[in-house]
Amino acid sequence: MKVVTLLENTACRPDLAHAHGLSLYIETPGHRLLFDMGPNAAFLENAEKLGVDISAVDTAVLSHGHYDHGGGLELFCRRNSRAKVYMSRYAFEPHYAVGSGTPEYIGLSEAARRYGGRFVLCGEDEVIDDELRLFSRVESRDYPSGANKTLRRREGDEYPAEDFRHEQNLLITAEGRTVLVAGCAHRGIVNILRAAEGMLGRSPDCVFSGFHLFNPGTGAAEPRELVEAVGRELAGRAGTVYRTGHCTGAEAYGILKELLGGRMDYMSAGTVFEV
Repeated sequence: MKVVTLLENTACRPDLAHAHGLSLYIETPGHRLLFDMGPNAAFLENAEKLGVDISAVDTAVLSHGHYDHGGGLELFCRRNSRAKVYMSRYAFEPHYAVGSGTPEYIGLSEAARRYGGRFVLCGEDEVIDDELRLFSRVESRDYPSGANKTLRRREGDEYPAEDFRHEQNLLITAEGRTVLVAGCAHRGIVNILRAAEGMLGRSPDCVFSGFHLFNPGTGAAEPRELVEAVGRELAGRAGTVYRTGHCTGAEAYGILKELLGGRMDYMSAGTVFEV
């Protein structure tokens, strides 16, 4: 199994674009898969430079309905005419960020709806085939991210707190290995891991995910105590390695790297991982 980071906040080569967002290309024995599309066309530009043929992708997954993961959805559907796009049935709900001023729309572009005939709207547990399974049911609520407090959904004239029901996660099982792929892990990477373990009966071999330990609106990292607590939970899964970036933030990544050493790595745009 091969995982190529097409887009992330940083890039490992000067010729590659970087932007606040995430996009991963994943090859398995049965699939050429795109997980998230970043905020714009940058993932397409990088794919060409990295030798990834986006038109050959057979399956696409959208982790949740925020622009930094799905802003490139319409562009993907233009470039690729064959792949189904698996997303939560709630992905197109209106999502906002609320800082000190007017709520800012951070959801998906309505223009992408023109490709709705290719969208598969998923519930809490969606088995695609023997390799791929999506899930959104995450019951535990430990280690909540303070950065989530600025995120809202719109209901009429009100902006209640996000419940992240539009967030889904991917389990890949192939060649005797199991990989968990998440986008921002708004519900908490530890909680998502626990849900995955409940389905698998064990921990996954590898995790690719942003951990949402950084607030892009304020530039603030989560408190060190929270990051260390999350790190101890991750370290306790002795057989699991982690690849993170995007909303984890540099400060939190440094702390996690201290705790997990070689089991924690950063997935800048252009990095290629063999699982």
